[in-house]
Amino acid sequence: MALLPVEEALQRILAGTRALGIETIKLEKALGRVLAVPVIARRNQPPFPASAMDGYALRRQDFGKPFTVVGTSAAGHGFRGTVKQGQAVRILTGAPLPHGTDTIVIQENVNRVGDVLQVLEAPATGKNIRRTGLDFSKGDVLLEAGQRLRPRDLGLAAAGNAALLRVRKKPRVALLATGDELALPGAKARADQIYSSNSHAIEAMAEGLGAEVINLGIVKDTLAATKAAVRKGFKADILLTTGGASVGDHDFVQEAFEACGIKIGFWKIAMRPGKPFMHGRKGRLHVMGLPGNPVSALVTAHLFVKPLIDAMLGLPTVSAPVMAELGADMPGNDSRQDYVRAKLVVAPDGRRTAAPFEMQDSSMQRTLRLANCLIIRPPHAPAANKGEMVELLLLDF
Repeated sequence: MALLPVEEALQRILAGTRALGIETIKLEKALGRVLAVPVIARRNQPPFPASAMDGYALRRQDFGKPFTVVGTSAAGHGFRGTVKQGQAVRILTGAPLPHGTDTIVIQENVNRVGDVLQVLEAPATGKNIRRTGLDFSKGDVLLEAGQRLRPRDLGLAAAGNAALLRVRKKPRVALLATGDELALPGAKARADQIYSSNSHAIEAMAEGLGAEVINLGIVKDTLAATKAAVRKGFKADILLTTGGASVGDHDFVQEAFEACGIKIGFWKIAMRPGKPFMHGRKGRLHVMGLPGNPVSALVTAHLFVKPLIDAMLGLPTVSAPVMAELGADMPGNDSRQDYVRAKLVVAPDGRRTAAPFEMQDSSMQRTLRLANCLIIRPPHAPAANKGEMVELLLLDF
């Protein structure tokens, strides 16, 4: 089977994928969820003319004579009466402007003795007053659909009296790791074992993207065990496996997929790292066999799993390209698209430089941890010199 170009692989994965359904959740549970229906303001904010300062509310037409203080307007406890000629009301920040007043003088610009108030410096009409609807008006669209909700979004929704939000349902991701060589962190590993890391990183990535993860654990290297684990993932929207996607004597993932009725769309991609990547479908279920090497697993998850989750959440699946100067010479490329771990540095003048790490072995997780971007080297790209412009994929996992 010929190696599939990265772009074509992604197109096949996303083909026919639609955003999931909508559910209603409480505002306090909405952080990180994707809004499916716009949030509309249910009242004005502020709902009344309000003071922006501590001071005194009065009638501008009465300036030039002493005022008599007749009460107080505080936040949540507005002055109930109507202010008449020659009267003033002590007002605190956020309090409603009393009826009959049109001006607020800050407390630093008055002289008060008992209930007698002398204005020392008169402000302009309307100064220090927040008009009704200054922030937003009833009926305004506060939040558009199709965005991931941040803390400040929730604050705005709350201010608009939106106690319930309509959001996209979370994609369900079932995850299993294969390999007798794997031991769980914290357990005692045999001399011929390593600690399982892929499932922890990919679970965290999927949850960070807004998915609900069902971790099916580590599966033994037998066809029966692999088939049983694959079937457990059939209730999910996406089934991910790590390891066992190649053609070794102990690699049973592809055989298990086919035995469970999963139609394999493609296997092997023209990329480095991540060549042994598999994608198939069973009805609405997307199935992906990720490589076992940690860097390969995470890079392919970023390239293919992330856009699929985004599509199910109704989010954009394509981002604008990022360019930078190459920080070191790089040799010509072969027929596979390279994703080279690199360190991006932005100078004070905005100049971007990406320096590739010397070692690029797909088992080296520390290098991936130190990298903040991948330099994309297209198939058959010629040798590139330091200072040339290259395209980057920024890492956010």
